[in-house]
Amino acid sequence: MTAVLAQAQPLQAPSIHYLAISPMLVVFGAAIVGVLVEAFVPQRSRRVAGLAVALGGVLAALGLVVFLAQDLNSATDPMLGLVARDAIAVDGPALFLQAAILALAATSLLLLAERAPADRVPAAVDGDVAATSARGLASLRALPPEHTEIFPLTLFAVGGMLLFVSAHNLIVMFVALEILSLPLYLLSGLARRRRLLSQEAAVKYFLLGAFSSAFFLYGVALLYGFAGSVSLTAIRDAAGQPSGDDPLLYAGLALLGVGLLFKVGAVPFHSWTPDVYQGAPTPVTAFMAACTKVAAFGALLRVLLVTFYNLRGDWRPAIGAVAVLTMVVGAVIAVTQTDVKRMLAYSSIAHAGFILTGVAASSRRGLSSSMFYLLAYGFIVIGAFGVVTLVRDADGEATHLSKWQGLGRRSPAVAGLFAFFLFALAGIPFTSGFFGKFAVWGAAVDGGVTYLVIVGVVTSAVAAFFYARVVVMMFFQEPAADGPEVARLRPLTSAALGVCLAATIVLGVVPELVVDIAGRSELFVR
Repeated sequence: MTAVLAQAQPLQAPSIHYLAISPMLVVFGAAIVGVLVEAFVPQRSRRVAGLAVALGGVLAALGLVVFLAQDLNSATDPMLGLVARDAIAVDGPALFLQAAILALAATSLLLLAERAPADRVPAAVDGDVAATSARGLASLRALPPEHTEIFPLTLFAVGGMLLFVSAHNLIVMFVALEILSLPLYLLSGLARRRRLLSQEAAVKYFLLGAFSSAFFLYGVALLYGFAGSVSLTAIRDAAGQPSGDDPLLYAGLALLGVGLLFKVGAVPFHSWTPDVYQGAPTPVTAFMAACTKVAAFGALLRVLLVTFYNLRGDWRPAIGAVAVLTMVVGAVIAVTQTDVKRMLAYSSIAHAGFILTGVAASSRRGLSSSMFYLLAYGFIVIGAFGVVTLVRDADGEATHLSKWQGLGRRSPAVAGLFAFFLFALAGIPFTSGFFGKFAVWGAAVDGGVTYLVIVGVVTSAVAAFFYARVVVMMFFQEPAADGPEVARLRPLTSAALGVCLAATIVLGVVPELVVDIAGRSELFVR
């Protein structure tokens, strides 16, 4: 025993390139500072202090990502490499997706910070509406204090997303999945005192998320049993061996895919999406719809194109089938919705199918087009949900479509802005939505999955119908007698909507500004 101990190698601390992971460290550090703000700063000052810490941390991390991206050179070595004992990859796709998450998170924070979660604030609370109701004023006295803990929770979720898209180790990826998921469960239930739907959303998201995490972890265990390692590179190398055709490999891939497709919101793992989107406070829904989708697709792309690229002949048909189901179910069921948030939820499901079209292409062009689509969609959906926060009645947000009837005559600017974001989701030319679809469909044709393009075109036409139906309802029908009022735009909401509007136009008119960056960032470190 003494001889064995003498021959054992001493335990060495891992060598970590802290600059390479500095964006994540800054976000997590800001989240911890945010918790201290909640503990020690007086309540009347927490909102301003929490917003300053959150927004400052996110913008600082974005600046660090831009600094790191300057080292990328697609002509020679388009990567910074693996750090932290090869557990974290700092490469082109990771940096692009991290920048997208941070930019979308900064925009979402403006909506989150404008007021307490809108679902728990009557239309009269902010003093922003022309008419108030006695019931709304009476309920004001029963409202709990403002939820300022929303800022550190958001930062922890963002930090988990940054780690999720760059994890090169399945255990690290699972830890990142839990870090980003747990705050989202809490954020979904912040309106629980005002609306039972918020409680239902939080419980459903937690329970279904726990099941999906279990599938993911079981898949990790099977892949470890197959390769003897949880490193993406080691699993890839083991799968490339002559004995790589192992049931553990395919079972692990399938279970891992279930966990990731749940976070994406793809059919048949989509059942949580409409309920959570409807029940969560709308600014939180905007944050989840944009940032979570980027993080989930980033991890899915890394797993499929790094670890299982040599098995693409096996997983491409499955991804194609899921993409078809997702596009069809999302577009068809959205037509039947009468709640604007549920309609946008099923629209989000359909868009997940469009992005899966780029994933199924399994090529560098498919990767870059999917990354562009994620960024473009994120700004559009934040803008759409941002407009939803402005339309109020005595009970809070007026999300039933009948309440939006004639909105264009009450508030042409708000209705026009919402119509623009709906047209962008439909893929009208000169918007980022059009070029995003064009990019992923072009990649799909090059990748030999043209049938997905055909399904995508048909489902886009179906989606255009329910988007147009809302526009017709807003502009070509008489306002309802009990129609809602529109809140006056406040500075932070105006800034968020302005950023989303500008991004949607710029990425649609001159998409090459971002397409070139995505093209230079299309290689994973392997």
